[in-house]
Amino acid sequence: MVVGYIRISADQQDEISQRRVIVEYASHNRLRVSRFLEVETPSRGTKIKTKGPGRWVSRLRRGDILIVSELSRLGRSIIEIMSHVDGLVRRGVRLIVIRQSLDLKGPDDVQTKATISVFSLLAELEKDLISARTRRALAAKREEGMTLGRPKGSLGKSKLDPRISEIIDLLKDKASYSFMARRFKVSVPTVINFIKTRNLVELTEKE
Repeated sequence: MVVGYIRISADQQDEISQRRVIVEYASHNRLRVSRFLEVETPSRGTKIKTKGPGRWVSRLRRGDILIVSELSRLGRSIIEIMSHVDGLVRRGVRLIVIRQSLDLKGPDDVQTKATISVFSLLAELEKDLISARTRRALAAKREEGMTLGRPKGSLGKSKLDPRISEIIDLLKDKASYSFMARRFKVSVPTVINFIKTRNLVELTEKE
């Protein structure tokens, strides 16, 4: 099935433009769009309950083709975009990005591997650029008396404790729990429990 991805915003003309670009591309390449997947992306500052590649990714099946007008439609940061792309590729969905001329066909495809590698490098760069800001925020919260890390006498140590700054960065960029689990080589429940017991969601929402 060929699916067109439309990112919904307050600008209706933008949605029409996305749809037109996708239809024209499909027609030129002898593809027929079966349906459009409209995804609403909250503005910055809006609390988001589902992180990373959420419900809309789960609506696609192995062998489906997803066409999007440009990469920026998939997220507001490199980390968020990479999380979505990674989720689609692992699910066996072929991703076509028109503006960037990308055609990601699967985890064994050479172009796909190269693209994912570049995304990983860019995500690392983005993380480094904001890590100083995160450290300052942590220091400020400690000065205000907020408890970060392990509450004394209640929890054991976690192998994720040294990665707390990175996890906060990923939460800000809406990375999925499964993405974090793969990145830090732990289970998804471990990631969820660490974030919950360290009050990290509360910390990112207050900034």
